Amino acid sequence: MKVEFKANKAEMLRSHIEVIREAFKQAVAPDRVTVEYPRERKKYPPNFRGIILFDPEKCISCFRCAQICPANAIQMTFYEKAWPGIDYTKCIFCHFCVESCPTGALKSTKIHDVAFATMEEMKLRAVQLMKPPEVFREDKVTVEYLIDDKGWKLVRKPEIDELVVEAVLPAGRRKISVCVDPESCLGCRICVELCPSDAIAVDRKANKLKIDAKKCSGCGICVRNCPMRVLELREVS
Repeated sequence: MKVEFKANKAEMLRSHIEVIREAFKQAVAPDRVTVEYPRERKKYPPNFRGIILFDPEKCISCFRCAQICPANAIQMTFYEKAWPGIDYTKCIFCHFCVESCPTGALKSTKIHDVAFATMEEMKLRAVQLMKPPEVFREDKVTVEYLIDDKGWKLVRKPEIDELVVEAVLPAGRRKISVCVDPESCLGCRICVELCPSDAIAVDRKANKLKIDAKKCSGCGICVRNCPMRVLELREVS
């Protein structure tokens, strides 16, 4: 009985020492998994799909964002031009709209922690998309999970992560609409009515299209809606 009692006492002593050792270790070099948000913020990659911002100066009213949206979350509203609004009650954050925007008018952000008071407030107009939502930040440290052959670890850096990501556009020349088969043109004026830049007119005497290359933004609306498929987008020098 005395031997068993001594063995239990020694085991308890070892357990206490192990707990104290682990406490000192975590105090000096913590290896915890938890990110202490909001004092710390996990560092997301540039392609993180968060709240979307809108730059009206770059928008050419091409409607591509609205047409490609699989959730029908984007509606175009006419201000100076046709500008997109986003209904976040429908948005699935696929960012097809951002990726399809030819001018970078729609930009991704790493902002995901947004609260709305009502469902109606989640339906943002274009003018509401022009500036980021007000973000109260306490973070001064970014955290990244790094995994290698030896295992994983958390890397903490004393920095503030930029939440707005500038769009990177593919290199390419400017495109404008060109009538490639004027003889097949019906003179229906659909392209004239739809052009957001007023770049297209119809010469009634010759029954031919006139496209002002300086005004044409290359949005492609006329190309997509031409019933005779006589319009194309072509690069210009």
